[in-house]
Amino acid sequence: MEGQEKKARPFMSLKLKWAFGTAIGSLIISLIVIITIFSSFTNDLLSQERSSLSHSLNTITEQLGVTSGNQKLTTATINKTLAKRALAQQNQSAEQDVYHRALLQGLSDSHQNVAVFDPNGKLLFQTGKIVKNMHPTNAKQVQIEKGSHYKMIVGRAPIKSSTNGRVIGYLQIENPLINYHQRYHRLQLIVMLALCLVVIFSGLLGYGLSYFLLRPLTDIQRTLAIVTKDPTKDVRTPETGRNDELGELSHLLNEMLDRTQRYIDQQSQFVGDVSHELRTPVAIIQGHMEMLERRGKDDPKVLDDSIKAALAETSRMNNLVKEMLDLSRAEQVEIKFRDATTKVEEVVQQVYNNFKMIHPDFKFILDDDLRQDVEVNIYRDHLEQILIILCDNAVKYSTDRKEIHISLSQNYNSVEIGVQDFGEGIANDEVTKVFDRFYRVDKARSRKKGGNGLGLSIAERLVKGYHGTITVESQLGSGSIFRITLPIIKHNVSTK
Repeated sequence: MEGQEKKARPFMSLKLKWAFGTAIGSLIISLIVIITIFSSFTNDLLSQERSSLSHSLNTITEQLGVTSGNQKLTTATINKTLAKRALAQQNQSAEQDVYHRALLQGLSDSHQNVAVFDPNGKLLFQTGKIVKNMHPTNAKQVQIEKGSHYKMIVGRAPIKSSTNGRVIGYLQIENPLINYHQRYHRLQLIVMLALCLVVIFSGLLGYGLSYFLLRPLTDIQRTLAIVTKDPTKDVRTPETGRNDELGELSHLLNEMLDRTQRYIDQQSQFVGDVSHELRTPVAIIQGHMEMLERRGKDDPKVLDDSIKAALAETSRMNNLVKEMLDLSRAEQVEIKFRDATTKVEEVVQQVYNNFKMIHPDFKFILDDDLRQDVEVNIYRDHLEQILIILCDNAVKYSTDRKEIHISLSQNYNSVEIGVQDFGEGIANDEVTKVFDRFYRVDKARSRKKGGNGLGLSIAERLVKGYHGTITVESQLGSGSIFRITLPIIKHNVSTK
């Protein structure tokens, strides 16, 4: 049921998610920027309208106060002062001309409605419909109030006589902000269109960028789908050469697939090698058993020989299986023992002492040139196993000169261990094959010495699993020297 629910989940491409996220992100950022600009712009417009209305209040109240003098305001006085444009005559001085033009310009503005009241609140003059009631005031007031449909600016001011300063009337100017609201709605429409364009183009841009940038993910998905169906398929993700996370991911995936393929090949080879190597001892045991069944039961000599042969082949099979398992484990050290560390000198000294004890007829010489304690990235038992394999081979293939040299030295960033014997040696055409599985230089002698041809293969795989190297130099009849190099991971400052 859980698997069915997972399969039923709708699939949404990462490209679409990227495009959608880019569009939403661009929309949010654009909204913040546009709202800030829009608010600033509309506030400026509103401030200009307030400033214009305040200027009109000042100009009209001042002119009416000067014109009326000590007299009461009348409709005729107001018409004479405000409605007659002939006051701005060409023969007037430049100062008067500018003054009258400013006054008439404020009145001729269709967006401002002017009303003049006497001290009792009676309407004396108006240029348009007045929405708000007149409220007597002792000082100029400019404020935003609620209109019929939208907000409006209302200015009120007392008209004072220029002679004695007495209030002779009141002036009220209303600006319904028609121009402001027209610009506001026009700006609103432009903002909406701009936001739509931002969402559309950012979405398209995001999808295009995701298609280009996430192309390796498509290759990775395709590769993983093929490998999931058939793990033995030798497919890899195309290397893009990009120096970003996806390029690194493609590289790591290919490395993982290489390692997996290597493990699969090793598994297949392991099965093939085991079946090949076990075929002979099984056939020998089966032959002896069949011979005993036919005629060997009553013959003590045949019975004794068959039992000895069966036990010998059983022991060899047991050793072979053990070595094959060791080889199989050696091929997995990168996974199981990647963090293991070992002090090299301690292990070399231990193996050296052990072989001196178990082979008293041999002369073992240790040349230790290390100047300080050295640690390498290898599991202690594996380093000991490698040295035992090399030393055991050196003992097996020694001839008259029973002498084994073990050397230990240090380079700048690696440590080198050498194991040298003075025995049979290896021919030049066979040196490159000594690390192959089941390879024996002298098959007859190797079988008599109990070898299966897996020791050096195990040693090589262990060394390579820890990113080291193992090499051999040999001359037929003069002996061989095996050298192991392992990278140093730690230096201690203490000297010996």
